[in-house]
Amino acid sequence: MIKKLTGYALSVSLAAILVSSSCKDKDANLVNVEKVNVTYTESGEDFPNPERGFYRYSEVHSSNYTVLNEAELKAYRSPQSIETANYQVASTLVFRYYILDDVVNKAISASFLTNLKKDFDAARAAGVKLIPRFVYTATAKPGNCPEGFICPLYGDAPKAIILSHIAQLKPLLHDNADIIACVQLGFIGVWGEQYYSDFFGDASPNAAQGKLLDQNWKDRIEVIKAMLDAVPADRMIQLRYPQLKQRYIYGVNALLTSAPLTESGAFSETDIARLGYHNDCFMASSNDFGTYEDYGNSATPRTSDGTVLNTLKDYFKADSKFVVVGGETCSDDYSPTNDCEPAGKIQAEFAALHYSFINAHYNTAVNNDWQDGGCMDNIKRNLGYRFVLQSAVLPDNVVKGTNMTITLNITNRGYASPYNKRPAQLLLRNTKTGEVKSIDLAADVRRWYSGDVKVTESVAIPADFPAGDYEMLLNLPDAYASIAKRPEFSIRLANNNVWEAATGYNKLNHTIKVN
Repeated sequence: MIKKLTGYALSVSLAAILVSSSCKDKDANLVNVEKVNVTYTESGEDFPNPERGFYRYSEVHSSNYTVLNEAELKAYRSPQSIETANYQVASTLVFRYYILDDVVNKAISASFLTNLKKDFDAARAAGVKLIPRFVYTATAKPGNCPEGFICPLYGDAPKAIILSHIAQLKPLLHDNADIIACVQLGFIGVWGEQYYSDFFGDASPNAAQGKLLDQNWKDRIEVIKAMLDAVPADRMIQLRYPQLKQRYIYGVNALLTSAPLTESGAFSETDIARLGYHNDCFMASSNDFGTYEDYGNSATPRTSDGTVLNTLKDYFKADSKFVVVGGETCSDDYSPTNDCEPAGKIQAEFAALHYSFINAHYNTAVNNDWQDGGCMDNIKRNLGYRFVLQSAVLPDNVVKGTNMTITLNITNRGYASPYNKRPAQLLLRNTKTGEVKSIDLAADVRRWYSGDVKVTESVAIPADFPAGDYEMLLNLPDAYASIAKRPEFSIRLANNNVWEAATGYNKLNHTIKVN
């Protein structure tokens, strides 16, 4: 909206044109800059947004590799039915098990690495991102042992092999970081869950020791360190258990009361800021089947009482505000609390633990209850971030060579904030020529936590900025130049009449005159 200048403002504008450029900044401040409060309407639509939501599951064996299909991945972005499920999901994330079943005692083949690159290329072309987990076995072998349904030997690989494989994968992980949302630690144990392992300590009842020893922790820490090196510093690694992070950061004797990550250290690309979580038995039992358990060490016993549960869960709640969290549900038999409110507390737990994504395929018995219980639509909308622009205070006019102040009032209705860095840009698009000028904002969208967010910035308009009328837009693109101009990878605000699907821009529904 452009206001008609008053007589006084018009005379000041004419005077400003006549003075020398050296005096322009001083006199331009006399221009009558009017500000307008623009309000927006919230949308209830469930739409795809990058790096959040229900993920689609995929797996491939190195012994029989089938490359991801671009058309199939692209279709995931539209609502689709899930087998054995009573709900549909639209997805921008694809979890991918890479099961290294034929290289447990040798190097990864060149053909595997070639096919892995093809997977990344297919995802990039389709407009989705991958969550890879590299493992050696995802099969439970039953037998005569305490667990029964799964017995040793489990089939994972020794540390030396794992470290060599991580070194082989490093170049591809670095070269394709743009299309990786995050990486799950994997490698150790069946399903890569660091539990049933032949080489890193068996944390299950199948082992007589019944706990993990110092050397087991040191070996696990060495694998984590290698993975942090193999994955670019701007990408996070997900661990299966919160205690695993504590012992990596603070050592094998770390207490359950070890300090979580805080705001001051968040998003710093340090180790503590890069280690997140995947809980593969979310809300399955009181302690999520061992997620919140003290696995002991050489000098201390294994414990899993209420104090351990509460201490580790409090740690998780605090730490998870600043790191990536996701996973899957795994059982509908033990915990009615995983139902919708008021009978359960699934939405409250998603929010308290800052979940960004969850498996669309497993466990559908649990997920179906959310559809039947009436909270599935909320969960689909609120996993990860969901930015609602409430109002904005924007200037009607500005003189080039000066600054203008903008204020955006946003509510993040999601359970979490974005976990990967991305720029925030104010765009000015000429109403006559269509030319777009981009101005970087200082705001860090990763710090737009759940709740109300106020963004106030002083934006410089260059002295050589072409005069004219400009639409104002907000752009939240991917940080990687390779996909920064792809609308599929830009964040969409949850507002009506704001999103431009062709560009990935969010219209602020306001026009400014640059003099």
